[in-house]
Amino acid sequence: MPERDGYIPGVPCWVDTTQPDPEAAVDFYGRLFGWEFEDVMPKGSPAQYFIARIGGGDVAAVGSQPEGSGPDARWNTYIWVDSVDESVAKVLNAGGNVLGEPFDVPNSGRMATVSDPSGAAFCLWQAKEHKGAQVVNDHGSLNFNGLHTGDPEAAKAFYGSVFGWETLALPGGFEMWALPGYGDHLERDTPGLREMMAEAGAPEGFENVVASIAPIAEGEPEVPGWDVTFAVDDADAIAAKAVALGGRVLAPPFDAPWVRMTVIADPQGAMFIASKYVPENKDMATDGEVAVAGS
Repeated sequence: MPERDGYIPGVPCWVDTTQPDPEAAVDFYGRLFGWEFEDVMPKGSPAQYFIARIGGGDVAAVGSQPEGSGPDARWNTYIWVDSVDESVAKVLNAGGNVLGEPFDVPNSGRMATVSDPSGAAFCLWQAKEHKGAQVVNDHGSLNFNGLHTGDPEAAKAFYGSVFGWETLALPGGFEMWALPGYGDHLERDTPGLREMMAEAGAPEGFENVVASIAPIAEGEPEVPGWDVTFAVDDADAIAAKAVALGGRVLAPPFDAPWVRMTVIADPQGAMFIASKYVPENKDMATDGEVAVAGS
């Protein structure tokens, strides 16, 4: 895939994981995905923030847990905006909450941590020098972001108001978040993308998809949140490797429309999805969660 150089407002653009022991997480993910790391915090800083790269391109980061946060390790989703302060106002007007007030990350950008009305947390990112993930959809890089929610209709109202998102219905009753005009942006970067998607059997409008939305299933914990999916060449091999490195497989590899995927927790408990694109699976029917390549 061509290297990304920025995003448009309303598109998930970056992921990082906050960990009690960042160096242990660096060791795990470095071995799992082949990431190379650089701690970009000033020398002597009490916090650590390791940028992960593949072939020199930024893919994600591992950082210390913010002061005052809970002990749980987690993956965080960042959404690109033109103005963090204006977006925070939109979040509040739409019934969301501010978990971390806007602040500047020197030279890199400006951010805030917010949540939707159900409590699903995410970050807002106003870029300066750091323009999000440069490598996506390749092995070991960001592939997709997804919202789990107990109230899809309320989520549609909130994210539509804040980011202008709409939903795209897929066969089987699934829905995706779509941002009108996003396909035009992608087509400029990758000429012929719409044609390639059509040839692969993607539904009309799929080029505008930015994330997934899934209701919390009956019997699942009522914990709304955003999850992160990484592309992999072999979901089964990644699941086995994660276990060998001290992680846990929460959902063994299984086939779903378009993909074969697995759900993994790293040794400190941060959950993520690993997904292999399998075009032969496009017409599969499933009652489970679906993750689709192409963010």
